[in-house]
Amino acid sequence: MRTIFQKFCLILTAAIFFTACKKDAALTYLDVVDFPQKLTSSATEVVLTPDNNNTSVVSFSWPSVTFKVPAPVNYAVQFTTPADTLGSTAWSKVHTITAGDDVLLQSLSGATLNDIALNKLGLPKDTANTIVARVVATLDRKVYSNTVSFKVTPYRVTVLKTLYLPGDYQGWNPGGAPVIREVKDKPEMYEGYVYIPDGGSYQFKMTPQPDWTPMAYGDATGTSGDIIEANYAGGNMSVASGGYYYLTANLNTKKWTNTKTTWSILGDASPGGWDTDTQLTYDQAAKVWKVTCNMSAAGSFKFRANNAWQLDFGIDPVTKELKYADNPFLGYTPNLDNLTVPESGNYTITLDLHNAGNYTYILHKN
Repeated sequence: MRTIFQKFCLILTAAIFFTACKKDAALTYLDVVDFPQKLTSSATEVVLTPDNNNTSVVSFSWPSVTFKVPAPVNYAVQFTTPADTLGSTAWSKVHTITAGDDVLLQSLSGATLNDIALNKLGLPKDTANTIVARVVATLDRKVYSNTVSFKVTPYRVTVLKTLYLPGDYQGWNPGGAPVIREVKDKPEMYEGYVYIPDGGSYQFKMTPQPDWTPMAYGDATGTSGDIIEANYAGGNMSVASGGYYYLTANLNTKKWTNTKTTWSILGDASPGGWDTDTQLTYDQAAKVWKVTCNMSAAGSFKFRANNAWQLDFGIDPVTKELKYADNPFLGYTPNLDNLTVPESGNYTITLDLHNAGNYTYILHKN
C-alpha cells in the first residue's frame, strides 16, 4: 500500500510540474510576437559635412510591439553593412544605439552618423556607402523589425594641433587663452587671429598645451620674429599696441609674425565699388567684424585686410567656404570665386575670424 501511495504522489507531482511549465511557456513563448508595421527611415541618402555635425540628418521610426507581459519594451537600433546581413554569422558586427523603453523614434546627428560610418563600421571616407538598419525590441525575448538601407558619405575629421596664446591681456592663463591652429596639410605651420585690447604690456607666449608645461615658446627680444623655447620667466613675444592681430608660427623654421589688421569689403557689389573699401567694425563682445550697407546683386566683392591685396578672402567654388586668396604666410590660392549677394538690398555683413582655420561669414538682408 505504501508503494502504491508513493507512486501516486510522484505521478501527481509530475502532473502539477508539467502543468505549471506548460502554463508559463504559453504566457511568454508560445504566442507569436512581431512588429505590426514596418520600420521607416527619413532619408535614403546622406552626405555628411562639418556643417551638419550638430543637426539631425536621418531619423528612424517604428510601431510599438505588443508582448504578452505588460511591461515597458526596450527598443534599440542596430547598424551594419550589407555583407554582415548574410550567412551563419549575420548581424554579428553591428553597432547598436539604445533608444530607450517605449521609445519609437531615433534621430542621428551628422557627427554621430559620421562616427558610426567611419569608426564603428570602418567604411571609407568620401564614398557613398550602404548601411543597413533594423530595430530590436526586447522584453522576455528579442523581436526584430524589417531592415532599411540608406547611403551615407562620411568625411574624415582632421584633428589639427593648437598653439595657445596666454598673455598679459588675458591674465597669463593658458587654459583660457585664444588659439592659433595648424594649417591643414602644412605640418607645424600655425595661423589665426587674436584681439589684444589697449593697455597692459602687450606681451604673450605660445604653448602647445593649455598649461605652461611641458613647453612654452617665446621670443628672445620680444619682436625679433625668432621662436625660442621660453619655459621660464622672460622671452615673451610682444606687439606694439592693442588691436586685432593676424599671428603665424612656423615651428619648422622657428619663425613667427604678427600683422595688425582692420577689415573691409571691396567690389562692385559694395557701396565703394572696386575703388573704395567699405570698412567693417569689430564687435569685441561677439568676436566678429560687421557692417550694414546697401549691396548690389549685379556685382561681387571680397573681404580684405588693411585696404590692400595682401591678406584677403574669396570663396571656394566647390565647398563654398571662405579661403585665403592672398596670404603672405600661405601663398596665393588660384581659382577662387568672389562673394555675391542673392538679391540687391540692405545687408548686415558679418565676418567671423575668431575660430582659427574655420573662417565664416553671414549675409543678412534687412
